[in-house]
Amino acid sequence: MRFGLALMLLVAFAFPLNAVEPDEMLPDAQLEQRARELSKNLRCLVCQNESIDESNAPLAKDLRLLVRELITEGKSDSDINAYLSDRYGEFVLFRPIASGANWLLYLFGPVAFGLALLVSGIYIRRRGRQEGEQATKLSEDEQQQLERLLD
Repeated sequence: MRFGLALMLLVAFAFPLNAVEPDEMLPDAQLEQRARELSKNLRCLVCQNESIDESNAPLAKDLRLLVRELITEGKSDSDINAYLSDRYGEFVLFRPIASGANWLLYLFGPVAFGLALLVSGIYIRRRGRQEGEQATKLSEDEQQQLERLLD
């Protein structure tokens, strides 16, 4: 009994779960593969953490059908991505286009990290100098004691 249950679970989880239904698939295997690759890089607007290839939401199904329709019309991958991002916003793309205002988002992390390193370096250097200066300055009493010890 346990072996049968383990075997059923193994079979159930051995294959990736996709929401693409047989009636959605294109007859040409090469075009279908292209549609699957495109739909893996498009975000489901309902689920938001799943691609439209994985989502069972009705909107995801509509988007999968739209992608297949655009492919059969002869549109390129970039044309399809541009059409969907114009219609639904760049949020629909898992990898937004690096242009315009998006450059600010792409560059903010490295620039902020560089500034943090610069400010940290300046702070550490100044603090070291201040501690060094304080260590070398002696009060008058300490100076007199030092002179007595040296004589």
